[in-house]
Amino acid sequence: MARKPKGGQPFNIMIVGHNGRLQYEALLFVLSLRQCSPTFSGKMVVAQPERGPLWQRDPTMRPDIVSALNDLGAEVVPFQSKHFGEGYPYGNKIEGLATLPADEPFIFFDSDTLITGDIGRLKCSFDRPSASMRREGTWPVEELYWPGYTAIWKSLYDKFDLDFESSLDLTQPDEFWRRYLYFNAGWFLGQDPHAFGSRFTDYATRIKADPPEPMVAQPLHPWLDQVALPLVIHSLGGGRPGPELDGLDGDLSCHYRMFPLLYAREDERAIEVLEAVAAPNRIKRILKDYNPIKRMVYHGQGHKARALFDRNDLPRKEQGYRRVLREKKFWMR
Repeated sequence: MARKPKGGQPFNIMIVGHNGRLQYEALLFVLSLRQCSPTFSGKMVVAQPERGPLWQRDPTMRPDIVSALNDLGAEVVPFQSKHFGEGYPYGNKIEGLATLPADEPFIFFDSDTLITGDIGRLKCSFDRPSASMRREGTWPVEELYWPGYTAIWKSLYDKFDLDFESSLDLTQPDEFWRRYLYFNAGWFLGQDPHAFGSRFTDYATRIKADPPEPMVAQPLHPWLDQVALPLVIHSLGGGRPGPELDGLDGDLSCHYRMFPLLYAREDERAIEVLEAVAAPNRIKRILKDYNPIKRMVYHGQGHKARALFDRNDLPRKEQGYRRVLREKKFWMR
C-alpha cells in the first residue's frame, strides 16, 4: 500500500465571524475545510468581536450557526475590540489574532474564502511571513499632484525604521505599483499570531493617527490593513510568497469576495465545493436566510451570471465583472 503523503508543519487557522454576512461565510469556510482537507489537524478558530464601546451593535452570530460551527470542530472565540471596532471592521483580522494560541504557526483567511484542496499538506516556512498576491494596484491612489509611489512607500518604511530598498521588486519599473511590496490581506501567515498581531496593531494605529507627510492626502479607509501589512511582514523577515504557497489562491483556497463574483470569475472547482457543502438540508435551512446565497446557489442565478462571461476572454480587472453583473441585475452583497 502506498504511503500517505505527509503534510508540512502543523498550523492553526483563524477567520472572523459576526452577525450578518460574515456568519454565513464563516460557516461555508469551515464546511469547505472539513470536506476538502482531511489532513488538517490544527485548531480552527472563528474570532468573534464582543459588544463594547467600539462595537455597540450586537455582533454575536446566530446560535444555530455557532452550534453548526462547533459541530464541525471549530472554536468560536470572543475578543474585545480595543482599537478598531465596527467603524473599521477590517481591524477584526488584526485584533482577532489574539484568539489564536501564541507561538504556534497560523494562517488567517478572510471569511469570504473557500478551501478547495487539502490544505493540511501545505509545506512552507512559517517563520518567513507572507500574504496573498492576488491583488490589484488599489493603493496608493494616483492623484494630480501626488508625490508618487516611491515617495509614499518610502515614507512609511522610514516611519518604522525599515529598509525600503530591500522590499522592492527590481524586475518591475520605477513608479509601477508592482515594484512595491503590496498584498491582498485576504490571507496572511506567520510563526506567532500574537507577535504578528501586536506589530500589526502598532503599525496600523500609528499610520492612522500620524500618517507621513507624503501620504496625508491618501485614503486609509478601507485600505489601512493593506497599507500596514507589507510593513509588518517585511519587519518580521518575510516578503512575497514563494512557489510553495502557490496553492493559496490556487488549488487549495479561493478568495471569492462576493457570491456573484465567485460564479462569474472563479474556476469550476470552487463552484463545485460551494454547492456540495451548501446542499445538506440542515445547512440549507441556515444559508437560505442570506439572500445572495439563496439566489445565487439555491435559485440557480449563479450559473446564469456565469454564462454572461466568455471563459476564454474574461475581464482583466474586478471592475469589469462588477459592471456586467450590475447591468444584468445579478450584483448583490
